[in-house]
Amino acid sequence: MTRISRRALATRTSKLALQAAVGLGGAMATRGAAATAHAAPPAPPPCQKQATAPVKTGFEKLRDANYAPLKGHKVGVIANVASVDAALRSIVDCLHDAPSVQLHAVFGPEHGFRGSMREGFSEPETQDPQTGCTVYDIYAKSGDALKSILKKSGITLLMFDVQDTGSRFYTYIWTLFDCMAACAQLGLPLLVLDRPNPISGTDASGPVLDPALSSFVGRAPIALRHGMTVAELARLFNAAFMPALAGKTATLDVVRMEGWQRSMFFEDTGLTWCPPSPNMPSALTALVYPGTCLFEGTSFSVGRGTTMPFLYLGSASVDGRIWAEQAAAAGCAGAAFRDVWFTPQVDPFKNTLLHGLHCAVMDRTVFDPVATGMTLLSTGRRLAGPAFWRGNGKTFDQLCGSRKIRPLLDHGADATALAATWQADLDRFRALRHTHLLY
Repeated sequence: MTRISRRALATRTSKLALQAAVGLGGAMATRGAAATAHAAPPAPPPCQKQATAPVKTGFEKLRDANYAPLKGHKVGVIANVASVDAALRSIVDCLHDAPSVQLHAVFGPEHGFRGSMREGFSEPETQDPQTGCTVYDIYAKSGDALKSILKKSGITLLMFDVQDTGSRFYTYIWTLFDCMAACAQLGLPLLVLDRPNPISGTDASGPVLDPALSSFVGRAPIALRHGMTVAELARLFNAAFMPALAGKTATLDVVRMEGWQRSMFFEDTGLTWCPPSPNMPSALTALVYPGTCLFEGTSFSVGRGTTMPFLYLGSASVDGRIWAEQAAAAGCAGAAFRDVWFTPQVDPFKNTLLHGLHCAVMDRTVFDPVATGMTLLSTGRRLAGPAFWRGNGKTFDQLCGSRKIRPLLDHGADATALAATWQADLDRFRALRHTHLLY
């Protein structure tokens, strides 16, 4: 070993301790932290509220009860690749192996039951090789077509257990919505197993869907960031919308979680994130998604076909450096921006070099994805000009849930002015939402 002086060793040790205190990204070290070889590891972010024990999902609670609500039923389950237990085993496999459960059919949403398909596609009807069950494709099915599939399956109870992301335009909640209407009309009981809202459930924000813009990225008037779990949404859907849509409410039951708190982000639950769709690789992606997915209605890339979907945004015709500077100057709480170059590997920007920005979440406790998204839209529209919009703007209006936002962006409105257009509707939704919360 090379001989090292005590002074050199102390200097090296001090540098190592300082690097540990600073951490990735160069965050400022805590004042007064000792720079020693035995310095404590960096404290977790202030938003970290790690559960003392992992949150128990609705499925775990159902299994604890020996599947009692399923007794005597031919069970059908809506599930996908993220429908797993705490040990990451598919709940479909668990149900199939349970002696007290008669698993009769599986129903796949967008991307398919095993999650093999990209956005806008699903897996065709097939037989699951693991369980032998028929897997029916119900993506974007509604009305008589959906009722026909449910009747064909021969089930006597339908169960839903799919991980949501907390955004109105994530389609799994609308599969639940349409299945609820079908169940109400068929007299089929519906059981919803709850899972965490990965971006917390403290509040709702953003525009409330204009019913005239109803589509499969928004069937009913809820806020863009709804702030609810799937079981809470099911209760709201059933009480507020089923009487008009289906002529009656569904026979609905839910299985609550244990240990979940509204302030929790997914990282706080003690559960393992399993991507519920190919471009939702992390809970961080889910957090920015309510704002950056709106760029699907523009001529910009949202980073599909890169390792940073919805965190990277860009175009072949914009200066990402200027855009990042303007976004930073607008003052988005909890966010930082840097310019990036990237080349997506899927259409519509496959093999095209793009310049744009990286939307980085620095403090999720104050980060507002909707407000940040509106700021990025405002600054991006000013840089790109009229060519900013995709087609005639219909896709953007459907994602946003409002026809008011796009014209205001065309006239240079900022995030504050945009938020004023939906505040009254949001206040009404918050009051409705509150009556259906479980936690």
